[in-house]
Amino acid sequence: MTTRRTDSHSSAKGRQTRVPREQMAQVREGQLGWVLGACERVLRPLVRLALAFGVKHAQIERVLRDVMLDEARRAWLHKGVEPNVSQLSVTTGLNRKAITSRVREPTESLPQTEVSAEAKTLTLWLQMQVDDPANRSLPITSVDPSEPSFEAVARLASRGDVHHRAILDELVRLNMATERDGMAQLSVEGFVPAGDLKGMLSFLGDNARDHLLASVSNTVGARAPLLERSVFAAGISLEECERIHRIARDRWAGLHDEMTREMRGAFDARDKGDSARIRVGVYAYFEDAVGELDSATSGSGVLPGSKK
Repeated sequence: MTTRRTDSHSSAKGRQTRVPREQMAQVREGQLGWVLGACERVLRPLVRLALAFGVKHAQIERVLRDVMLDEARRAWLHKGVEPNVSQLSVTTGLNRKAITSRVREPTESLPQTEVSAEAKTLTLWLQMQVDDPANRSLPITSVDPSEPSFEAVARLASRGDVHHRAILDELVRLNMATERDGMAQLSVEGFVPAGDLKGMLSFLGDNARDHLLASVSNTVGARAPLLERSVFAAGISLEECERIHRIARDRWAGLHDEMTREMRGAFDARDKGDSARIRVGVYAYFEDAVGELDSATSGSGVLPGSKK
């Protein structure tokens, strides 16, 4: 009898220890589904972009594999460990052959928007124009060092690494500036290289990356919350969407100038060895989502984005 009671007690104890593990597994499976659902939403516009330019599944798969390996290695290095093939395999789920077949680090095929001499020059030029509208048109060169010129702006913005002539030619090519009778004149209100696919893709990648990095940081709680908020509405007319879009663009113009001035001041006051970076942006997107709105939420009004 004693043995039977001991066995019964042991079985009950075993059941008690199994239940929490099962619950934990269910919770983990549920979280995995949520994460995959978020990934699907994020990937959908990227897949739309890829298909528009004829990218195939195998090419996307290769990019995903390489990014997973990069991020897995970064996560291990953050813990102070240089990971081996086995650790990378366990972390990513990739087999050892797939990991070792990557014989070299991927090369960056797009320029970094933060280091573009054209973007830096145009940003400084735009700020000068905000301070004094007469600076919208500048002599390309000037014999008087105290007189503003495009050459001086380009030299200051690029720190003398790129000749002002090359920068002006690129801005003219992108329809961001014009050149006539020894004068350079601004043609835009911001650096948006609409006439240059490579430049547009660079901004798409950098802007979307940092927006998502802010969201991911806030979700995993890796640091103090970063600014990442939105307001949204469903069940309104396209005309109202366009009107609200114009309001956002107008408000951004003033904030853009203020942020540019602050970042320029921070850059001028930097210490040797400073390496932090910041990107502040705003976005708006609207479409006719007929057929996609759930009947329970259609016409539900304006909803504030999650507070970050």
